[in-house]
Amino acid sequence: MSLRPMGLPPVPEQTVRVARAAFPQGSLAIRVRDRLGEVFTDEPFAEAFGVRGAPGLSPGMLSLVTVLQFAENLTDRQAAAMAIRAIDWKYALGLELTDTGFDHSVLPRFRARLVGNGMERVVFDRLLEYCVDAGLVAAGGKQRTDSTHVVSAVRDLNRLELAGESVRAALEALSVAAPDWLARAVDVPEFAHRYGPRVDSWKLPGSKVKRDQLSQVYGQDALRLCRAVWSPDAPAWLREIGAVDIMRQVLVQTYTVRTSSRGKEVVSKREADEDGVPPGHLRLASPYDTDARWSAKGDDLFWLGYKVHLTESCDNTPPEAEAEAEAEAEVEVEAEVRGRPNLITDVTTTLSTVPDVKATAPIQQQLADRGLPPAEHYLDSGYPSAELIETARSRGTVMVTPVLLDRSAQAKSHAGYDKSAFRIDWKARRVRCPQGNTSTGWHPVRQRERDAIVVEFAKTDCQACPVRPECTSARRGNRMLTLYPEHLHTVLAAARAEQKTKTWKDKYALRAGVEGTINRATRGRTIRVNTPSGGSMLKV
Repeated sequence: MSLRPMGLPPVPEQTVRVARAAFPQGSLAIRVRDRLGEVFTDEPFAEAFGVRGAPGLSPGMLSLVTVLQFAENLTDRQAAAMAIRAIDWKYALGLELTDTGFDHSVLPRFRARLVGNGMERVVFDRLLEYCVDAGLVAAGGKQRTDSTHVVSAVRDLNRLELAGESVRAALEALSVAAPDWLARAVDVPEFAHRYGPRVDSWKLPGSKVKRDQLSQVYGQDALRLCRAVWSPDAPAWLREIGAVDIMRQVLVQTYTVRTSSRGKEVVSKREADEDGVPPGHLRLASPYDTDARWSAKGDDLFWLGYKVHLTESCDNTPPEAEAEAEAEAEVEVEAEVRGRPNLITDVTTTLSTVPDVKATAPIQQQLADRGLPPAEHYLDSGYPSAELIETARSRGTVMVTPVLLDRSAQAKSHAGYDKSAFRIDWKARRVRCPQGNTSTGWHPVRQRERDAIVVEFAKTDCQACPVRPECTSARRGNRMLTLYPEHLHTVLAAARAEQKTKTWKDKYALRAGVEGTINRATRGRTIRVNTPSGGSMLKV
């Protein structure tokens, strides 16, 4: 398929006349074409298409269809039908009233092509450029970020179902790619009987003994199929089939292979306490979406999928209106108050197991790459660290965010001696405790991939101290402190002191408005459902 850049065609005269008569007040599709038509051009997509072959549909037009499809919450079939029967859509796409449109299968293939070429953000970036040129958003000012969960559009499978379904998916792929080889490698009738229907389409055995037996059968079949694919006689390209590699990973993550005392090979399901299981950020949850991960937030939210982080400008919305929007989520607050509107400036999707603090630096870098670094960045307590606060400030961005307080037992009890009770002499590399004793050890270390300093007090001083119960309950008998390096310690201490003031709390109230933005993005939209065909592509 080739591309001959044309962009959106001019709107035919008859289509203009009928659309204006049918929609005297306009419609979303008409307004998008009139105001944002220049955003949907073909040139940015040129690298995803060849220069030979039959010309395909305009990617600019298909990207406009995708935007309207999301805005009206339509399936691919419904969107293709709208391009045929909806007058305002024909106006937006520049089609004649008699145009027969296109087949709905074009849309998923277009999205897959975008994802395969890393172009899923092209339209968003072009729209943002348009807003910058129009003076609707600019560098500096205030922006705020928060995250919400994205549910993968795949079935929830337990470990037994996942093991069986991964074998079924591999068999289906092999039956298409190498049917003759598969017929020689396995007993096709037996496997067809066991893996014909989806494993979650029938009820699993109620007995634990029978479930364990079924689990062993799935493991043995997966091992047998892997050995056949990786045998010297098998074509090497079979190992590159995605479903086959996924089956191999599920086999390794779910089963162990041992040799019994009688010399018999035994395939058994992994037990967390005895054999260990992969950590959550590595553990596969579906053979059809290998990026989806199980995650939890608090005691009430448990989902399979991703996280999406939304960042928006927030220069002109009063904090009082934001607080009201958060309290009454169904009421949309007017974002434009005699100035620029609040606009989404970045959308970042991560694995569901990635903590928010890992997304802070990428988000700020993406804003900088677009020429939109904020002067003030409002975030909740999950995003900051001392390093991030200092780095952002060196680049001209102040992170307005509550940093985590001292979580030591002494600080939590509000009765003991926390870190703030100790006097630190950075030059002398000593620390004096509230009772006047001086530390005897100062040890620079690496903890969790970051620099730290471990300070140790003498056991003789601590054991003889009259207030030792208020200072430490460690079995080793002496107090130890873990400190950041001096420059980071100072940043953290200043941030903790500032966030206790009323001035800071009043200022931070502006962050609450992003809750309303997330509510509007998720209510009646598909932002919380991710289609696995595009990996971690978010449908926005």
